[in-house]
Amino acid sequence: MSVPSGAPTRRRPRVAVVGGGVTGLATAWHLRDEADVTVFEASARLGGEIHTIRLGDAPMDVGADAFLARHPEAERLARSLGFGDEDLVAPATGQVHLWIRGRLRPLPTATVFGVPTSLRAVARSGVLGPASLVRAAAEPLLPRRRTIGDRSVADLVGERFGGAVVDALVEPLLGGVYAGRADRLSAEATVPAVWNAAGARRSLLRGLRAQRASAAADDRPVFLTVRGGMARVVGRLRDDLGERVRLTSPVGAIRREPDGWRIEVDGREVVADHVVLCVPAAVAARLLVDVCDDAARELAGIATASVGVVALVYDRDDAAAVPAGSGLLVPRSEGRVIKAVTFSSRKWPHHADRPQFLLRASVGRVDDTSALELDDAELVDRVDREVREATGMRGPARAWFVQRWPDALPQYEVGHRARVDRIRHALTSVDGLHLGGAALDGLGIAARAKDAERLAAAVRRR
Repeated sequence: MSVPSGAPTRRRPRVAVVGGGVTGLATAWHLRDEADVTVFEASARLGGEIHTIRLGDAPMDVGADAFLARHPEAERLARSLGFGDEDLVAPATGQVHLWIRGRLRPLPTATVFGVPTSLRAVARSGVLGPASLVRAAAEPLLPRRRTIGDRSVADLVGERFGGAVVDALVEPLLGGVYAGRADRLSAEATVPAVWNAAGARRSLLRGLRAQRASAAADDRPVFLTVRGGMARVVGRLRDDLGERVRLTSPVGAIRREPDGWRIEVDGREVVADHVVLCVPAAVAARLLVDVCDDAARELAGIATASVGVVALVYDRDDAAAVPAGSGLLVPRSEGRVIKAVTFSSRKWPHHADRPQFLLRASVGRVDDTSALELDDAELVDRVDREVREATGMRGPARAWFVQRWPDALPQYEVGHRARVDRIRHALTSVDGLHLGGAALDGLGIAARAKDAERLAAAVRRR
């Protein structure tokens, strides 16, 4: 079909993406063939909390090191970027240990985010004492409590199983993922499977058991990683976007004009039809204060936790006593510096045959930054000593790397989903503005890939 001479051509929409983490990069990547899209990243590095270094003889992730494989968006993105079966690696083992009372004990397998579905498995693990086991065993007999609205994880699970289950089983997992407190984190937002099971059945144990039974036929791996490090995903996104990405380009302000958006970048103005904010909550609040004050106030109320990752390299002969399994978790009640350790050389097959033993330890909680206040050498010394005490590692670390992530983990506290609904409702009156990022809808690469698909679709609809 020919276009009449002189007929106006439709201009491609101009899209400014603020933030060069996975959400922003993937959003821009989805829109690259349909819009004039530009990504503005304040720092000199892309990827947000994805960072791969070389330590010893191997690439090592010191940020996100895997993605949920049973949520399709992250794998879909990876395969669309050209990663194949030889690149995507599943864990060799899923066994996790708990470091409790000076001993490593297996995390019971029949749990959902630490919440039991088999009290027999909990008893075999030795994690709970006799009185706590009796208290947990009473759960199916308890009446259902009718409550309206969100509750903390500790309130929901503790009421059903007792506080010991929260402290020994649930809190270590929450600490590893969110670095938060079980008595503040939203059950609805952080453990939706548990929240939904509590609403579906009188007994939480039976509700979760039914969920596990329905999922038993799914034999896909829970997690996947990328051989060579997760930064390869960021690299592919950047390569495809090319000159559309601007590093060291902090956005100072945005404002809406009748003919579009004005974005202040390094003292100059950029004009766009759409602005996509994929930045931490505090940054979004600052940019929105003169655009939508209601949304800015809500965003400013989202707390964050600072965390760190200490990557360590050991002689393989010294690691002979390290137990089988993918790693260990440490309840906050143990008073340790480390809260989680991943045995990378046990967990990932592509590290198994290396001449050195690789592991990474996580530190930092929302209410305890004492580990992060140590200098690197002190922190490594403390972490190395605790790792050796827990695992039986015979010799000290031969190499190390410390990665600090200040204010990296948003806290989904009680009422978080209602807060997100209020933010999105407030922004419905602001044409051409789209808000994403981990502060709203989920941590991890799978959640970020899903958010990017949503944001790209929203831009197309407008």
